[in-house]
Amino acid sequence: MKELSELKPLFESLTIKPTFDYVHIILSLFIFGENPAGIGRYRLKDELQIGSGTAKSLVKKLKDVSEFIVVPDAGERKRKGHVLTEKGYKFFAKVKKKIPLLEKADLTFLKDIIIEPENVNPYFCLVKNATKKIKDGIEQRDAAIKVNGYGATCLVYNGKDIVFPSKFVNNGSEEQKKINQKTLKYFTSKIEKAKVLFEKDDVIIIGLGENPQISRLAALNAALTLF
Repeated sequence: MKELSELKPLFESLTIKPTFDYVHIILSLFIFGENPAGIGRYRLKDELQIGSGTAKSLVKKLKDVSEFIVVPDAGERKRKGHVLTEKGYKFFAKVKKKIPLLEKADLTFLKDIIIEPENVNPYFCLVKNATKKIKDGIEQRDAAIKVNGYGATCLVYNGKDIVFPSKFVNNGSEEQKKINQKTLKYFTSKIEKAKVLFEKDDVIIIGLGENPQISRLAALNAALTLF
């Protein structure tokens, strides 16, 4: 995604290189977007699973360098933290065109898809028109593990069914590649509820981690490999 190049200035430093990554920037935009009343850096730290110093650096860069966030006018009785600026919303809109959906998944519908480790908290995201970017899935799995996730599972919509990418299934029949109808209905209902158009070559990525925050990072970092 060429738009990610707009974020490069956030990593520039004359002293110490920032310890946050692209996934933390993108996820922070999702979080600010979900909290239009404002969110403080201490909560952002917990949501992004980063340290206080990293959170402080990220907030400062988003405010002073990219001008994506701002603290509301001091006229309000209580400061509720930072909110997205018009510039921030515009960039976030570009991201949402590629990843229009990122939310917690119900493990009940995923038992036939993933190997269920203890205390898993799955998140899933929808990546638009990304099938051709998937090779063997190792890049997505590694991206999930890089942010301390257990891994990531990729699924492809072929216009009728949700299937495992062909390269993931050795000598399997078409039926073996399909996910079950119950899970298909679960994902399609989630996508329809979000008022997103589900189209051929869209990809669903399921991220896994020991808590919801890490699972969300895992899903999103895996998705960024498809940009």
